Amino acid sequence: MSENPLLGPSLEDLRTRTSMKWSLYPQDVLPLWVAEMDVTLAPAVTEAIVRAARTGDTGYPFGTAYAEAVAAFASDRWGWSGLDPARTAQVPDVMMGIVEALRLLTRPGDAVLVTSPVYAPFFAFVTRAERQIVETSLTDGGRLDPAAIEDGLLRARAAGSDRPVVLLSNPHNPTGTVHTRAELEAVAEVARRHGARIISDEIHAPLVYSGAAFVPLLSVAGAENAFALTSGSKAFNLAGLKAALLMAGPEAAADLARLPEEVSHGPSHVGILAHTAGFESSRGWLDQLLSGLEDNRDLLGRLLEEHLPQVTWRPPQATYLAWLDASALGLSAPASADALAVVSDLAGPAKFFLDEARVALSSGHVFGRGGGDAVRLNFATRPEILSDAVQRMGRAAAQR
Repeated sequence: MSENPLLGPSLEDLRTRTSMKWSLYPQDVLPLWVAEMDVTLAPAVTEAIVRAARTGDTGYPFGTAYAEAVAAFASDRWGWSGLDPARTAQVPDVMMGIVEALRLLTRPGDAVLVTSPVYAPFFAFVTRAERQIVETSLTDGGRLDPAAIEDGLLRARAAGSDRPVVLLSNPHNPTGTVHTRAELEAVAEVARRHGARIISDEIHAPLVYSGAAFVPLLSVAGAENAFALTSGSKAFNLAGLKAALLMAGPEAAADLARLPEEVSHGPSHVGILAHTAGFESSRGWLDQLLSGLEDNRDLLGRLLEEHLPQVTWRPPQATYLAWLDASALGLSAPASADALAVVSDLAGPAKFFLDEARVALSSGHVFGRGGGDAVRLNFATRPEILSDAVQRMGRAAAQR
């Protein structure tokens, strides 16, 4: 068997899985939507899970081994030695950690700026936490736009929000853009100047390709009062084993100290063991995965050029997600499409490709402003599944 983790499970194996990706749609649908990978787990992760079951080590979580593993990983992979386990807290997952950080920094009704199109659950979780979404846009090149963020903060202040937060996706989901240090410093400067705090979702940080370099927000000048969150759930395919890490900059330590104790009861002990094994003992496996994902990203580019040239994209610098502009197909989601819809809700081109090609993609409209003509495609699968899916999409588009 190849060392590429993407070549482990066959299509028949994958169809026996009971998680959301492979269960929501009928078996004639190729699911390239929700952010689950079609991989075999890293051996060290499997061993950690099996050892816990074999020894009955399935109680309550304790200790800072998870934070220590992430700190060592950050030093090794990103050259950042500033992650202090004492300024971290274990939380159930990244989105719940974001909500808890918002409760520390804001009051109900305060503004939370997002840079659309952006990870769809930002909208639902922020709104259900009784905070107000303020959308700002990326540049035409898909980069962070400090001027647009400043305009959003001014609008938030004018609307009476005195504790605004800038919520970043770093690397950016769905575009796969890796923010540069200069871009993050510019956003941090704007936030400081307007009395705003930053929370950075860094769940995809380990999944950065050659030619780009991940910059942790908390390593950036001006972000000393920020929060960041990470997890092994994307890099090591552990979404079903709940565990994430909330990290505070040195000036946010007092805020972190106010985190309710019961929040730390949410993560799974077995999840923490698995995530720790990923960061601590699975770097070789991750390197093989990244090589396979980069091959799939390049394959996707060739497939689109050959079978679906109407669709345009920027190859992502990170993540295993491709943001595809299908506006040339004239299938835009209606203006009434709800950006707060659940991620399985479909409209526009995603609905077309499901109905006519039997390929499930994420609908762009749930990612906010600028997503009505787009779809998000998950290319973390076997190359032949990816090829079949794009060929199906191309045939469907040609028959319109």
